[in-house]
Amino acid sequence: MLEQRPLGRTGRTSSVVGLGTWQLGADWGEVTEDAARGVLEASLEEGVTFYDTADVYGDGRSERILGGFLADHVGDGIVVATKMGRRADQVPENYVAGNFRAWIDRSRKNLGVDRLDLVQLHCPPSEVIASDATFDALDELVEDGAIAAYGVSVETVAQALDALTRPYLASIQIILNAFRLKPLDRVLPEARTAGVAIIARVPLASGLLSGRYDATTTFPADDHRNYNRDGSAFDVGETFSGVDYETGIVAAREFSALVAEQLPGVTPAQAALAWVVQQSGVTTVIPGARNTDQARANAQAAQVGVLDDAFLDGVRKIYDQHFRASVHPRW
Repeated sequence: MLEQRPLGRTGRTSSVVGLGTWQLGADWGEVTEDAARGVLEASLEEGVTFYDTADVYGDGRSERILGGFLADHVGDGIVVATKMGRRADQVPENYVAGNFRAWIDRSRKNLGVDRLDLVQLHCPPSEVIASDATFDALDELVEDGAIAAYGVSVETVAQALDALTRPYLASIQIILNAFRLKPLDRVLPEARTAGVAIIARVPLASGLLSGRYDATTTFPADDHRNYNRDGSAFDVGETFSGVDYETGIVAAREFSALVAEQLPGVTPAQAALAWVVQQSGVTTVIPGARNTDQARANAQAAQVGVLDDAFLDGVRKIYDQHFRASVHPRW
């Protein structure tokens, strides 16, 4: 079994490696329902108990697939975290109690549950995080029993630090990987002190850190790694962690060489996931998987031994050389 860590103020626990299910809904090329179900089953067999989704992934497809999976695994300790807020324009006036209720009711139906384990605001505008009314509405949903707990998925460190001031916040979801180090400075330590879970997303920088891509790699038209490289569809930080693809390929090659030198028998993807898992304050990391082999390999990253200072220094050197100047000030 994978190590279980406390999931913030939810009273539940989470496997240190979870599963992100964006790719089971849309935006990563086509994945059949049978293939999606196979990924879910394989991850559970490897000890994964935390599954992250959103109402907007495939317009509810990811939630519905997870709902069928949940129905077949009652009592297996599964926690599903969904997200809401991107089915409407991302403007502050849409983040109101009535919309929250409608979005949550739709997710409950999709997932086939009366109460949602964890609901996260899905990268809302900063004004929404700063508003007392936002969290008053979320508190009412907890009191009503529609949701068990709530968190915020954020784009920036500033948003995370603002959200951490909220007394009943259960979790922060933020991009954290070897090419995005800024959350290490304040977000992780302050979340740890506050007892708030950290859910680390985009841990492989949209696949760059797997070491499988090069300058000739192409992506399907419906894959965000194709159509969102300029940030025209949503925050460019969600695609390749916001790093320039060509620079990312160079850095990924250096990362793979570091892994080969210091971690024989470990894949670059597993090393990248192990790096996230071993950061103090991280609760769970949520890589995606398009097939069962990926799902199993991702879960097994939790078994990588403690990374030594030489490896950690090597990661920081790559970041400092290629990304700090462009990435650190932006997010």
